[in-house]
Order: sequence, then C-alpha cells, then structure tokens
Amino acid sequence: MTAVAHPLLALAFAALMALGAQVDVPMHPVPMTMQSFAVLLAGAALGPIRGVAAVAIYLAAAAIGLPVLSEGAHGPAPFTGATAGYLVAFPIAAGLAGLAARRGLLDGWAVGAATLFVLHLLLLGMGGAWLATKIGSADAWAGGVRPFLIGAAVKSLLVLAALKAWRRVAPQPRT
Repeated sequence: MTAVAHPLLALAFAALMALGAQVDVPMHPVPMTMQSFAVLLAGAALGPIRGVAAVAIYLAAAAIGLPVLSEGAHGPAPFTGATAGYLVAFPIAAGLAGLAARRGLLDGWAVGAATLFVLHLLLLGMGGAWLATKIGSADAWAGGVRPFLIGAAVKSLLVLAALKAWRRVAPQPRT
C-alpha cells in the first residue's frame, strides 16, 4: 500500500464514522447510532495506530465545527456534555480493536464477537460513567447503557463480518 493510501484510508474511515453518526435513533439522553460500529471497524481494519488516527480526524472535525456527530452536534459542547465519555472512549476502543486484530483475536467468529462486545462494553462503560456525573448513576444506566446492550451485540457481529469482507478486498499489515 502506498504512503498516500494510508492517510486516505484514515480519512475514509473518519467519513464512515460521520455517516454512522447520522444513522441515528433519537433517544434521551444519548442517541443510538452506528458510530461504535465505525470506530471499532476502523481500529480492526486499519490497525491500532491508523485506527486511532481515523478517530482523531473524526473528533477533530467535530471540534472545529463540522456537524459530523449525531444530531449534527459539533464544536466544544459535545466534548463536555452528556456524550463526552463515549467520545473520549472512541480512540481507546479503536486502538484496542486494532491490537485485538493484530493478535488474531478477531479471526474467528466466537472469540472475535466476544472481543468486540467487550470493546462495546468499554465504550458504554466510559460513556455511562461520564453520563452518571451529569444525571446520576441510575439514570445513566437506564438511558445510556442498558438500552444499547443488544445493539452492541449486533454491531459486534456486523463489525466482524465487515472486517472479514475488508480483509478479502484490501488485505494489509495490521499496524
């Protein structure tokens, strides 16, 4: 893969995250989106370094004012509001997904799905912990974690299926 292709892939996955944010089921206090799918796929497909770079591009685009987050959110407010914990967790989860892929944990269906579900739990845990500082633990669990558990399981399988397709189309080193 050429030196030009690597940054373009990071940009493409950042765009996928922006698209995933627009697949939005409005809920309160946190909407249900496909962002976590795109975040984990970026890490798994691009590796830990490039996956985190893709997330950083996405978050930077939001921070400078591009309406790429769910519900068109942008600027500094989302980074201190109800969804800040999820946003902070994105690069961590992408990096860990990349490491998991590098170690072969995403090669099989059972271990791969379980690994990705644990990474979704990390996203939900960090997001829910921050949300609890805003609305209390019980409400954070009820509105920011519990409703997302089934979706996390489904998205974990989708990430794994997309990763397997990606590897057939664009095999590359997992760095």
